[in-house]
Amino acid sequence: MALLRRETDLSAYPHAVRVTGQVLIYDANSLRTLTDDEDNLDALSAELIAALTDGPGVVVFENAFPDHAVVDRVTAAFTAIIAEEEEAGGPSGDHFAPPGANSRVWNALEKLAVRDPEAFVDYYANDIVALVSNAWLGPGYQVTSQVNVVRPGGKAQDPHRDYHLGFLGNDVVEQYPAHVHRLSPVLTLQGAVAHSDMPLESGPTLYLPYSHQYLPGYLAWRLPEFREHFATHHVQLPLRKGDAAFFNPAVFHGAGSNVTADVHRVANLLQVSSAFGRAMEYVDRAKVSMAVYPTLQQRQDAGADPVGLTRALAVAAEGYPFPTNLDLDQPIGGLTPLGQVDLLTQALAESWEPARVADALDAYGVRRSNSNIR
Repeated sequence: MALLRRETDLSAYPHAVRVTGQVLIYDANSLRTLTDDEDNLDALSAELIAALTDGPGVVVFENAFPDHAVVDRVTAAFTAIIAEEEEAGGPSGDHFAPPGANSRVWNALEKLAVRDPEAFVDYYANDIVALVSNAWLGPGYQVTSQVNVVRPGGKAQDPHRDYHLGFLGNDVVEQYPAHVHRLSPVLTLQGAVAHSDMPLESGPTLYLPYSHQYLPGYLAWRLPEFREHFATHHVQLPLRKGDAAFFNPAVFHGAGSNVTADVHRVANLLQVSSAFGRAMEYVDRAKVSMAVYPTLQQRQDAGADPVGLTRALAVAAEGYPFPTNLDLDQPIGGLTPLGQVDLLTQALAESWEPARVADALDAYGVRRSNSNIR
């Protein structure tokens, strides 16, 4: 636990205004005066990289969204979407909290663009989001957004790490070599924009600064002793409407409990992904899977080596369940929805006929289609 006993030295981060609970706090308004100068921008970007790697792994920007009218307009759009989706019914999955405990909007970015494109442009023209995203990931990044509303009485999330490896079970995570554990955190950046004031009693995010530097953390965060340490040593920072927090996705964190009687804590959760997290070619994996399934089935029936068949299936089908349409393909019963390889593995194990596999792959594609955005 020596990593977690480190103290954040404010003098090492000259653009920060203070340290609270080992977390670096920046005044976004003062940063805006620096970003027009290339040398100042380079120095600030280097500082943010250091904060997210060698530093505490969490930074907060006060007044990141200074125009509250824009924030309120986007909040109104999110509120309308939540009401419509709750009226429509359907499954209500979540990642690290009981289903239905909070109000969620999956793919809020696309839904906001369709509902109120002017609000979308005004909101995502934000300079702080661009500053920290470019600093951490470079150009060509992609943003996704999920809205989380924690109502009075909402319980805390389990402490966890985030996407990619953080969403996988330990039996899968342990199969990835150590260098992938090092790589995963630099492929994404996590953020949260406060759409309401978030006093401590409303349950703003709990963080364990410096925990991202513990390499086995993707396996360790589920262990009782780590959860106990998190419960005792986490930090929690109040936020005001328009503030934004960004953090290394390997930092142990989790939403807190909302013990208020009347505060509905509203956050727009941003995940910014590297431009490099994609293959060179688009491959229709469903088409490939359907083409080879009869052969896989025949080989299995003939007693072929199952390990070899598994290897061929891993090349044919999509092995990772994201990205998807979480409205239709929700993580119910686990942290991830069903993956294409999982579907084909089940089909082989149960000797499905090709027609049934084709129907299942079609349904899988429909669940993941962006054309189904409500």
